[in-house]
Amino acid sequence: MKTIKQLLNDYMEDSAFGRHPHQSLYEPIDYIFSLGGKRMRPLLALLSCQLFSDEIKPALPVAYAVEMFHNFSLVHDDIMDEAALRRGQPTVHKKYDTNTAILSGDVMLLYSYKHLHRTDPKYWPHLLPIFTDVAIGVCEGQQLDVDFEAKTNVTLEEYLRMIELKTSVLLYGAMKMGALLGGATEEEAEFAGAFGRNMGIAFQIKDDWLDTFGTQAKVGKRIGGDIVQNKKTALVIKALDLADEPTAERLRHLLSTNPPAAEEEAKIAEVTQIFADLGIPNEMADLMEVYRQKAQDSLDHLEHIEASRKAPLYNFLEELMAREH
Repeated sequence: MKTIKQLLNDYMEDSAFGRHPHQSLYEPIDYIFSLGGKRMRPLLALLSCQLFSDEIKPALPVAYAVEMFHNFSLVHDDIMDEAALRRGQPTVHKKYDTNTAILSGDVMLLYSYKHLHRTDPKYWPHLLPIFTDVAIGVCEGQQLDVDFEAKTNVTLEEYLRMIELKTSVLLYGAMKMGALLGGATEEEAEFAGAFGRNMGIAFQIKDDWLDTFGTQAKVGKRIGGDIVQNKKTALVIKALDLADEPTAERLRHLLSTNPPAAEEEAKIAEVTQIFADLGIPNEMADLMEVYRQKAQDSLDHLEHIEASRKAPLYNFLEELMAREH
């Protein structure tokens, strides 16, 4: 893992924009990359390649492409959510301005395709459809997320479909493309991709849990942001299922209001207390375990792959489930 991380970091540093003549457009890109993050998607692409090959350098352009696309989506996501912080620092549109953030996000999307084309051309007919379908899926998932804010009743099935598109489809694509570049068959690559998809769903459920029950110092953003935005997360959906009618009615009321900034903390506190009283943290832990197990089962299907090659992915999965940020 240490070697893989170093290869990725070197590739990313070599690809930074630095002294590009159009710095007003490109500086925000270097800025959001400088904020760090788990680099989960590019690492998964490289680990997936390593499942099938000792040579992972051919997958570096794909790894960088998925990370570039991910950060593009974050820049636009933060604009839509009116978020002030990302990884504990000002979001791109707050540090610069909204128009610059939109344009920088747009060019990041285009550069993700440019890096994808740095792979061996023989893989392009396989990689480009996967990457494009993934990109479309992320946009569809984001629109569903927006639609849910105005929808009265969102089912758990609808929510899981939304996060599969918005979050986990990119992990699926990263791992499937990485596997193909490692020489996997279509069936093998699909199992690798399924690991990413299911882990991504578990990851997003944990992310929603951290948004309410995490700490700002560790999470790097305001706690309770989803509550303020009235988002229909799994926590909300499960709480409405379990609550008695008076509690459910109160929760619906709270999540249909937009109080002044001075009263937002009171709203966050009351909704969080309702979640705690209904045992929502334990409910979320059980739901995450369902998808953690599905992810593990997907990797277990690759019976002919040595345990030593799978071990980093199993470890990656466990660390994500235990994370506090």
